[in-house]
Amino acid sequence: MHSFSRAFVHPASSPIRELFKYLSDPEMISFAGGYPDKTLFDVEGLREASERAFQDSARCLQYGMTDGISEIKEQAINFMARRGVRAAPENVTVTTGSQQAFDLLLRVMVNEGDVVLVESPTYPNNIQAIRVSGARIVAVPTDRQGLDIDALERTLEDLRARGVRPKLLYTVPTFGNPAGVTLSLERRLRLVALAVQHRFVIAEDDPYSELRFSGVPVESLYALAQRIDGAADWVVHMASLSKILAPGIRVAWSVAPASIAHRCYVAKQSADVGSSPWTQRIASEYLASGRLEPRLELMRQAYGAKCRALSQALRELLPEALDFDEPEGGMFLWARLAAPVDAAALLAKGIEHKVVFVPGAGFHADEPDPATLRVSFTAHSIPRIQEGAVRLQRAWAAARSSAS
Repeated sequence: MHSFSRAFVHPASSPIRELFKYLSDPEMISFAGGYPDKTLFDVEGLREASERAFQDSARCLQYGMTDGISEIKEQAINFMARRGVRAAPENVTVTTGSQQAFDLLLRVMVNEGDVVLVESPTYPNNIQAIRVSGARIVAVPTDRQGLDIDALERTLEDLRARGVRPKLLYTVPTFGNPAGVTLSLERRLRLVALAVQHRFVIAEDDPYSELRFSGVPVESLYALAQRIDGAADWVVHMASLSKILAPGIRVAWSVAPASIAHRCYVAKQSADVGSSPWTQRIASEYLASGRLEPRLELMRQAYGAKCRALSQALRELLPEALDFDEPEGGMFLWARLAAPVDAAALLAKGIEHKVVFVPGAGFHADEPDPATLRVSFTAHSIPRIQEGAVRLQRAWAAARSSAS
């Protein structure tokens, strides 16, 4: 038998990716993956950007700078200014998706046995990444306003009493994955203050904030930290074009204090030498064209309508089965099932009725909650969403009958 590393003796795959095997069935309605609506991709704009990028074919096809070509760095800095963030080239590391940005941060900040804090529930791929790093995960609960800062404060005091200082806290503070909630401004300010006090780095994952379709925007943690003396040293902001341009571009970046960014650059040398110059140039040409903001407005309108349609259908069809809050943006709705049915049982019946979602248990690093589930509303048309809700109602009836 092969001798695997400790992290891969019994590897746990992503609960989201495990459901992809059902997507080859054309009759299946999937609320599982966080897929953007493919009809909203700016195909023509991306084609034109591709043609402009390839005019300098040698630069597209040759190796590029490990931390990103200058054009995309410039556009990333301009993009971050939209979020109230001041950045210089030495703060920016261009990555192949924001998942790599977090992986690089773990490499440069975390030793085996270190404590990494995560909100619960949270994105399972990053739970997986933390476990591979050998860190010890400590989960902090969330509620309808996001990360529970009172609980975080108690956790930090308990760790301090035992002589333990956490290295990182991972959070998706705006339209979080999976819960779709947004951390309030008051809590954001308290979180930044705690990071300074206890000297841990906040890894702010922000792929969804441009997709707000209702409510009032809240400043990013990085932008808030830049207004507090010394606080910006303790925040790393990760941004991505996957949800707002196209996942296939695989262009993202982190904005970090220069000392962290430099080490991420060195870590990326051994990870992949550098992200594709070709797709970086396409992304930079597209961002420079000015076509993104009109496209984002279309996405916000479409996703808002889809979210409302799903929420209305679930309230009408499953009023006693599901408890949920309607999100103000992003891609996900988080719900809790009424007894005696849990999400795994509902999924089993859902597959029979040609509808899938992601059970919530896999989004918890500590105690799984079998009653929860994540539903993504972005990929399908409104009629398809409504049909999916009907199938969920049938699956619920079948699961409840079996449980009885």
